[in-house]
Amino acid sequence: MTYANKWLRLNFSMMQLGAEASGVMALRMMKLAGGGAAAAAEAELMLSEKVLATAEVQRKAWAAAFAGASHLTPQRTVALYRRKVRANRRRLST
Repeated sequence: MTYANKWLRLNFSMMQLGAEASGVMALRMMKLAGGGAAAAAEAELMLSEKVLATAEVQRKAWAAAFAGASHLTPQRTVALYRRKVRANRRRLST
């Protein structure tokens, strides 16, 4: 794969992440708008997931840097966040 194609693939993955995340945001807003204990639990879960995902990305970025594979970090980061977003979409859609 050429250098330009790697960046093109990364940009496409980021666009997909943005579209998927906007759908999850809509599902979350509906849940939060409902109020009650479920909304409070969702708000807590949302914040804790963000902190844990950020820590996981940082850990993986450091590991890649020490392994000499830091050039893979952007694509791996987007892939990790897309997995998290898909899991949230599945959970919130039920």
